[in-house]
Amino acid sequence: MRGWWREVAGLVLPVACGGCGRPRTELCPSCAAALTGTGPSRVRPTPEPPGLPVVHAVAPYADAVRELLLAHKERGALTLARPLGGALAAAVEAAAGPSEGPAAAPLLLVPVPSSRRSVRARGHDPTRRIALAAASRLRRAGRAARVVPVLRQRRYVADQAGLGASGRLANLAGALEVVPGGARLLAAGKAVLVDDLMTTGASLAEAARALGAVHRPFIPGIPNGLPAGFAQHGFEQRVAAVIASSPVSFEINRNSPGTWIVAGGER
Repeated sequence: MRGWWREVAGLVLPVACGGCGRPRTELCPSCAAALTGTGPSRVRPTPEPPGLPVVHAVAPYADAVRELLLAHKERGALTLARPLGGALAAAVEAAAGPSEGPAAAPLLLVPVPSSRRSVRARGHDPTRRIALAAASRLRRAGRAARVVPVLRQRRYVADQAGLGASGRLANLAGALEVVPGGARLLAAGKAVLVDDLMTTGASLAEAARALGAVHRPFIPGIPNGLPAGFAQHGFEQRVAAVIASSPVSFEINRNSPGTWIVAGGER
């Protein structure tokens, strides 16, 4: 019955794959495979902005993956949130590390916020929607997870289009903050910053800075994360997850096996 209804709906309201345009399917098998990629990898933008957290990405931002993200974000293909959330969930698991059993603290997915004007223009918040789908996928897999949207913009941020790496860093410096009461929510588990894609890494670097101003990372067995003073000695390590990163960042990963590999997200 479901297949029959999809056929009829496709005649009345034609659908096409968000990645390649193949008719009568929202996501074809080939584009779904591209979205899965070869599994989560640690990647690094060049140049790497200061304060960038360790991040895992699932697929290069190119071809079908690029089109899928744009279809969801800019063209209102909201049903793609579920497969995109599945890809993000894989990156979150890789970034957070293995679960420590049923008693493990929950994963707290912290979306990098979009500006209010972008949300109004698009009619939805794409990163938050994908994060909710990722948390749902993680819970179905038996891992406690929820979305905690505790970051917000505290000042005007110019359109990032056309800005280079240094321009984006300057544009976003000090732009984010944790909402009142956010620190209490973050104390309940392991925070993982999430975004849809990486360009220069400026957004995730700023998000990590804002998060670090009020919250020490969670470590099992140590109440409230690391003891005060550990961060200044370099022990603090934040993590983040994105769906896609630039192809060159994956090449850097392959060509530099001895380095710490990271990635960031952009609005």
